[in-house]
Amino acid sequence: MNTDTNAAAPTWQRLAHGAMAACLGVMAIAVFINVVLRYGFGSGVAASEELSRLLFVWMVFIGATAAYPAGEHMAFTSLVALLRKRPRVMGMVTVAIRLLVVLGCALLAWGAWQQVLVGLDSHSVVLAYPTALLPLPALLCALAIGLMALVELVRRTPLDLGHGVELE
Repeated sequence: MNTDTNAAAPTWQRLAHGAMAACLGVMAIAVFINVVLRYGFGSGVAASEELSRLLFVWMVFIGATAAYPAGEHMAFTSLVALLRKRPRVMGMVTVAIRLLVVLGCALLAWGAWQQVLVGLDSHSVVLAYPTALLPLPALLCALAIGLMALVELVRRTPLDLGHGVELE
C-alpha cells in the first residue's frame, strides 16, 4: 500500500493491516526460533507449527476482507472494460458480478459454518485450542465480503476497474 494513502485509510483498514502485520511477525519469530532450535540444538517447539498455521489462516482471511472494499482482488478487468461504452450492458454485468460474489460468499459461509460446528468438539493436538478457530476466519470473511457486496448492489455502486493496476 502506498504510504501517502495510508494516512487517509479508514480506521478498520489500519486495524486490519496491523493485525496482519502482527500475525506475520509472530509467525516469523516462531518459525525462526523453531528452525534455530531444530538445527542448532536438535530440538524444537512443537507449538510453533500449530501457531503458525492458525495465524496464517487468520492473516489470509483478514487480508481478503480488507482487500475487497479497496478493489484489490484479482479481476479480469480487460473483459469488463470493453463494456464501458455500453452503460446498460455494464450495469447488468455489474449486477451479475455482485450477485455472483454474494453467492460465492454464501457458499463459503455455509461450508465454513459447518466446519466451525465440527471443530467445536475437537481441539488441536499441541496447543489444545478449539479447531473451530481454523474455519472461523473464512466464515467471518465471507459474511463481511457478502455484506459489502450486498451494500454495493443496493447502492448501485459502479465497478471500480482502475484499482491501481494496469489493464491487461
